[in-house]
Amino acid sequence: MTVLIPFAGLSPVPWKNGGGSTTEIAIGPPDSGFEDFDWRVSLATIEKDGAFSSFPGVDRTLALVEGHGMTLEIDGEPLMVTDTEPVAAFDGSSQVIARLGRGASTDFNAMTRSERCYHTFGRRRLSGGSTFVARADVTVLFLAEGDVLELRNENERIGLVRFDAVVLEPGSVWKLEAGQGMIYIVDVWYHQDEEDEEHYE
Repeated sequence: MTVLIPFAGLSPVPWKNGGGSTTEIAIGPPDSGFEDFDWRVSLATIEKDGAFSSFPGVDRTLALVEGHGMTLEIDGEPLMVTDTEPVAAFDGSSQVIARLGRGASTDFNAMTRSERCYHTFGRRRLSGGSTFVARADVTVLFLAEGDVLELRNENERIGLVRFDAVVLEPGSVWKLEAGQGMIYIVDVWYHQDEEDEEHYE
């Protein structure tokens, strides 16, 4: 089932340390929380230098959306997140400290629990029409740049504005229509258990 997630209907949650806020975009399973999610995507605004929360057993990807970026200290090693190098991937159990450069930073975040699933992250520049195929068990598209994006196929027509997201049905094929823009793509695959592997042999 295709699920449109309008950003205007979401609410940011301030961090306890006062250093920013997070807006959860989508989570799986839908009734899960921090302790038991399989996957989660969100948008965070970092307003002050500070440490990230620890998520043992979780793989994370962070991508710059707005602002001048930051330096992430990941287990003591610096990693620059900038307009030219906007993506960082790291283990959720790592000690991560964000140090801002010139003002607040807004970042897209993807997380998957490694014992259950894994994810890949991609960026696609939009200009006019293109085709997109949802190949993963879960595919999330997020409109990071641009005013409007239209997705359509034989059965559905969906409109997104900036920061909206959509969860696509596995195997679905879409025509994308936009002016200038950028989408972030999170693909989530679940690990096959032994019974499934035996079944497919």
